[in-house]
Order: sequence, then C-alpha cells, then structure tokens
Amino acid sequence: MRRFVYICAAAFVAGVWGFVPNALGLPSYARQTGLPCSGCHTTPPELNSAGRLFKLMAYIDRTQNKSITADPDKRRAPLNMLETLPLSAFFETSMTSTKVPQPGTQNWNYQFPQDISLFLAGAWTDHVGSFLQVTYETQDDHFTMDNTDIRYANKTTASGKELDYGLTLNNNPGLEDLWNSTPAWGYPFIAPNGAPSPAAAPLINGALAQDVAGLGAYTMWDQHVYFAGTLYRSDHVGDAQPTTGSCCTHNIQGTSPYWRLAFQQNGRTASLEVGAYGIHVKSTPGAVTGPEDSYTDFGPDIQYDRTFGKDVLSLRGTFVRENAALVGSTANGTADPGPHHLNASNVNAEYHYGNRLSGTLGWFLTDGTNDPLLYSQAAVSGSANGGARSEGISANVSYWPFQNVDLAVQYTDYTRFNGGSTNYDGAGRDASDNNTVYLLARFVF
Repeated sequence: MRRFVYICAAAFVAGVWGFVPNALGLPSYARQTGLPCSGCHTTPPELNSAGRLFKLMAYIDRTQNKSITADPDKRRAPLNMLETLPLSAFFETSMTSTKVPQPGTQNWNYQFPQDISLFLAGAWTDHVGSFLQVTYETQDDHFTMDNTDIRYANKTTASGKELDYGLTLNNNPGLEDLWNSTPAWGYPFIAPNGAPSPAAAPLINGALAQDVAGLGAYTMWDQHVYFAGTLYRSDHVGDAQPTTGSCCTHNIQGTSPYWRLAFQQNGRTASLEVGAYGIHVKSTPGAVTGPEDSYTDFGPDIQYDRTFGKDVLSLRGTFVRENAALVGSTANGTADPGPHHLNASNVNAEYHYGNRLSGTLGWFLTDGTNDPLLYSQAAVSGSANGGARSEGISANVSYWPFQNVDLAVQYTDYTRFNGGSTNYDGAGRDASDNNTVYLLARFVF
C-alpha cells in the first residue's frame, strides 16, 4: 500500500494539465465517425480524452455514416438510425509458454484461434448506442456473451456548466468506466488462457464479469466531475432460467450497488484523473437461498497521461481493499470462519511511440487472510499453506504495423504465487515456474 501511495503521489505531482492523442479502436466506430481509430485511442483499449467523451455520450457521433430519419408528429414516433449496421470483428491467435511446463501438458501451447469476437458497436438511434460483444473461445468451442454496454446519453446545464448524463445497461461492474486504471479495462490488456493465474483476487477484479446484469446512471459535470452508480443482479448466462444458483459461486441477494467517483483535468499536453470506486455484494454460494457471503470492495485509482510530440507516457495505478464475511462458504465447508480481507495493488507505466509501438511495465501484489479451505492445496493451482499472497511484474511490447493489426509479446514474472515462492503448491512447483511468455496476434476488421 505504501509503494502504491508513493507512485500515485509522484504521478499527481507530475500533473501539468494537457491532452492525450492517438491509436486504435473498433472499425465500426471509425466507419461511423469518419475518424481513424487513433481519433479515440492511444493504443487499444486505452482511450484518449476524445474517446472518453465519445463513450460518455453513448457512442453516437455519426459524422460519416448516413442515417435513415423520420420526423415526429403527435401520432408518429421519430426515427434516426444508421443506414448500415455498426458491425466489427476481431480474430486473435496466440502462443503461451511457462518456464516449467504444467504437469502432463505441452509447452508453447498454440491457439488458432484463441478468440473470435463479433461487435455491434455504435449508434442505434438518437442518444442510444452500444458496445456489444459476443466471443468464441477455443476451450468451450462456442460463442457466448462478452462485455456489453448499452447506453442512453444526453446533456443539459447545471450552475452554468455543461452536465452530461446517461443510463447504462451492462454485464460487468466497472465496464462503464471511462479510464484504464480500474479492473474492467485495466492493465494487463491481454492475457493467456492457458497459463496458471493466482487463486486470490477481490471480487471486483473480474469475478462477476458477464455473470451479472446491471442498470445504472452516470453524470459528468463540466468535463471534470464524474459519478456513476449501477445496481447488479446475477444473470448466469448458459444456466437454465429461472436459475437455481447451483451453477455458481456467487448468487446475488437483492441488488449489489457499484459506485464510481472521479475528477479529471484535461489540458493541452496532459490529462489527470483521480478517483475511487467500490461494490457491495451479498450472495449465497451454490444456491439462491441459504447463509450469505458478504463482500465490500473499495479503493482509489489514478491515471496520468502526458504527450511528448506524437508520443504519450501513461501512468496508472489502483488499490482495492476487500472485506468479506464468508458465512455461506463456511457453512458449505469451503472457507474458515471469521473475517477475511484482501489487498490488491496494480501499478503500471506505458510509453506509446506514436501509435505504432508501445511498451508497458507493471507491478502487481495481492495479499490477505490465509485460509487453507478457501485456497486449498492442489498441484499448480493450489496453495500448500492456504496463502493469498501473489506478487510479480509484467512487461508488454505491442507493435501496430496497421491501426487494425496488433502484434504483442508479454512476459509475466512471479516472485510469490498462492502464498509461497518455493514449493507453493506442496507438489514441488515454485512461483517462478509459472513465469509466462505470451505471444499474440490480433486482427481487427
């Protein structure tokens, strides 16, 4: 926590106000607006200030794409929709290697494809637009819902300043965020699905992604003060409806509120955002009734972007504190009694050489309550001592020969994994055995 505070303070002191430029995004947005992908991004999925405004206002700028319109009267509703569907797709292929192969498996695992995603992304009508993604994954061998954000947006004035406001329907707490410091859109921006990952993570770090449905509202006052609040319910895609909850660890009781508060300052050569966010969840594990687990996640975040000619330096960081009372899991025999907590830090620095090349270096740490039931012993994925601590660094280099082609290499180095540095799983595997090289090619069209 102390290291995170020092880094955030350094980024804040560096804050000479400014602006963030160029890179890539979904082609359907480019075709709709008439702008290159670099109009809204530094490198994907990092948004610049123009991209954040485009998302804030529901993805509806339609400078380029023609519309079909009809004027309203007392008995007829208006119509204003794009002449062509705002469709995009991407194709990813990858190779993954760990320092020591996982027992009984091949190393340098090749996936062709790793993922294929289809997007309905752009304006639907006046004030309504979407980022809607369905993804095919090799392991499951079928398409399923991925990140989805459908928005209504409008503007008015308050205290003589512009007040932007809107509604969001989405399926991932934090997906509505405009910055790249919080988990839903945070670093690392790419990840292998064939390498071990730490067992302990706060709930907000993806545990509810695509497994919930939320309705929320947001405001931005004077392009400075942003507030969003969303209420979520469980929505188990692929499970029978109405659900029994037997499929899933988390079955939300009532609604789970997510909140986000941020202040931003944009200038000619830099931009700064400082904020906080959190979620409170009560859920019953493996059923829709019974003893409840309770989670409260909250923490600060910061993002600072500074331009140097056509280049951009980005500094980002977040810290999450999770307080949990796992009454339901204790009753099921999957957690020890008593209070639990997790602390998770993620800090990274990225340099964009124009919009052709970027390099990122990040540090991460998760630590908290040891629990041999919650983090049980198992080869590779488990913990011999029930430890929650995992720590390491990751480095990424991405090259964009075209604005819709990404060639990336990422390396992750672990100093601790699931509570230990040596023989962490009780089966002889060391944390460094999970050090991962990941090669990715992504084609967006």
